[in-house]
Amino acid sequence: MALAASFLEELRARTPMAALVGRRVRLARSGKQWKGCCPFHSEKTPSFYVYDDGYHCFGCGAHGDCFSFVMQSQGIGFMEAVEALAGEAGMEVPKPSRAAAEADRRRLSLLDVLDAAAKACQRRLRLPEGAAALCYLRDRGLSDATIDNFGLGWCGEGRGAIATDLAREGVEPAMLIDAGLMKPGDEGRPPYDFFFARLMFPIRDRRGRVISFGGRVLGEGQPKYLNGPETNLFVKGSTLYALDAALAGARAGAQVVAVEGYMDAITLHQAGFAGAVAPLGTALTEQQLSEIWRLSPMPVLCFDGDAAGARAAARAAELALPMLTPERSLRLASLPAGEDPDTLIRRHGAPAFQAVLEAARPVTEALFDLLRERTGSDTPEKRAALRTLLESTARKIGDKFLANEVRSALLDKFYEGRRKQRPGQPDPRKSPATFQRTPLTEGRAAAERGRNLLAILLRHPHLLHDVEEVLGAIELPTHLDRLRQAILQCPEAAETLDSQTLMTHLSRMGVAAEAAQALASVPFPLPACAAAEARPDEARAGWWHIYKLMQGGHLEREVAEAVREFQERGDVTAQRRLTGLMKARYALREYGGDEE
Repeated sequence: MALAASFLEELRARTPMAALVGRRVRLARSGKQWKGCCPFHSEKTPSFYVYDDGYHCFGCGAHGDCFSFVMQSQGIGFMEAVEALAGEAGMEVPKPSRAAAEADRRRLSLLDVLDAAAKACQRRLRLPEGAAALCYLRDRGLSDATIDNFGLGWCGEGRGAIATDLAREGVEPAMLIDAGLMKPGDEGRPPYDFFFARLMFPIRDRRGRVISFGGRVLGEGQPKYLNGPETNLFVKGSTLYALDAALAGARAGAQVVAVEGYMDAITLHQAGFAGAVAPLGTALTEQQLSEIWRLSPMPVLCFDGDAAGARAAARAAELALPMLTPERSLRLASLPAGEDPDTLIRRHGAPAFQAVLEAARPVTEALFDLLRERTGSDTPEKRAALRTLLESTARKIGDKFLANEVRSALLDKFYEGRRKQRPGQPDPRKSPATFQRTPLTEGRAAAERGRNLLAILLRHPHLLHDVEEVLGAIELPTHLDRLRQAILQCPEAAETLDSQTLMTHLSRMGVAAEAAQALASVPFPLPACAAAEARPDEARAGWWHIYKLMQGGHLEREVAEAVREFQERGDVTAQRRLTGLMKARYALREYGGDEE
C-alpha cells in the first residue's frame, strides 16, 4: 500500500537538495542554483545542476528529486530511500494502512473540491452579479489576462451559493466544511458559507494547486481581507501567496521580493516583477522566510516607508538573524512614505519600483540604523545601550564566522558615528587629493577592466567554469591575452582549483610575470572583489559587474550566433557552447544588473 502523498511532500520539503547532493558531489553556486560534475557519468566540465526541489544533468539527462538521487547514487529501492531520508529529517515513516490511504484519498478529494470552487468563483465574476467586483479589479489596473492567471473570482452574495454550485458536481456540505469553504451550523442548524459577498483570491501551493482562498469585501465591512481557516491542506503561517508564480519567475532569473498583500504581489507580477510573493496578512514567519529562501539565496523584503514599515523591517531582520549564513541572506527595501507597491506602480510605473529594489540594503548593513532607532544615540546612556544591543544582536547569528564579521561591521559604524573632527583640522574626506593619478583614457580603462577580470580569477579560480565561455571573447592587450590563454589551458578542474595551484600552472606556462602584473596595485589599485579575502559571492558579483561594463552587447550577439549554430548543426559542441553562453547571460542578469 502506497505512502501518503502528504508525508512524501513534507519529507521533500525537509530535505535540502544542495546539502543532500553535496555529500557526494562538490558543488559551487551558479546563480540561484548549484552545479557540479555529474556523479552518474564521467565528465570534466560540470553540467549537473541542483535546484531547490530536484536535480538535472544536461550531459546524461539524469534528473529527479531527493528520493531519486538516493536511489540512483546508492543503488537502493524507493522504500529504503524514504526510510533513510526520514531518519535524517526526524520523521517516522507511517505504516501503510487503509486508514492512511483513505485520509490521503480525502485530501486529494479536497483539492478537487477547492479547484471546482475556484472555477465556480471565476464564472460568477463574469456574470452580472460579479460586475462590481470585476469593475473594481479593472479600476485597480489589472488586465483580463492577469485576472485569469491568478484565478480571481466572486463568491456570490446569496447564502449557500457555493454549496449550490458544487452540489451539481456531487460535492456534499461535509466536504465543503473540510475544505474551509463552509462552517458547521450551531445547535443543529445547517452549515453556512465562510466567504460571503467577497472578491476571491485562490491561494495555491508550489505546484499551483488551490489549497485555500482569501476574500476581500467590497465597500464597507470588516475584516477587509479574510483568509480561509486552516485545514489538512492549508497552514497559514507556512504559506505564501503567489508562490507558484514566483517559483517559475525565480527559475527564469527574476528577483524574489516579498511584499505585504495580495494586490501588491499581483500588480508586481503584471508589471514584470515575476518573483513577487506575499505573506497572508500577518507578520512574516520563520516557515515563510524558509520558503522564500528556497526560491532565492538573496531575496528582498519590501516594507512601507512609515514607522510601521520600519518596525516590520526590524522584526523581519531579527527573525532572519539566526538563519543567516554566508550564502543565505536577504536585503531590505523601503518604499516612499504613503506608498505601497501597488500604488507606486500605478502612479509612477515599473521603473519607480525597480529603483526601490536597487536601493535595497543587505540586512546586516541595515541593522545598525534599525537598532539605533530603537535605542537612540544622543546621550552616553543611550549609546551604551546601543552598543550592548549591537553586540547581543550579532550573537544571534548562527554562523559564528558571519556573526563575528557582522559584529565588527556594526561596531565600526558605532565608533564612526562617535569620531569628531579635531579643531582646525580639515576633514580628510573633503580634502583635495595630494597624489597624481595616471590619466585614464578610454582604451586604458578597457585594459584596466580586463586586468581586473583576470585578477579576480587569479584570486578566485573557482569562477572559471562560470565565465570561460565569455572570457575568450573579451578584447585584451597582448600581455593580458597571453595570461588569459594560459588560464584557460589550466588542466585542473575549476571546482577544485585554488589560487596557488593556478599560479603554479601559470609559472610553468611562462606567464608568471604577467600574473604578477595583473595582481599589482599600480597603476591603479584593484577592486575589493579581487582581494584574496573577498567572499565568493562578492568576487562573482564583481566579475560580472566589470564584464558588463566591457561587453557592450557582445554577449547577446554571441548567444544569437550560438542559437543559429545549434539549430544548424545540433551537435554536442554547439549545444555545450550555447549552454555556456546562456548560463553566462543568466549570471550577467543576476549579478551584473542587466534587465530582462
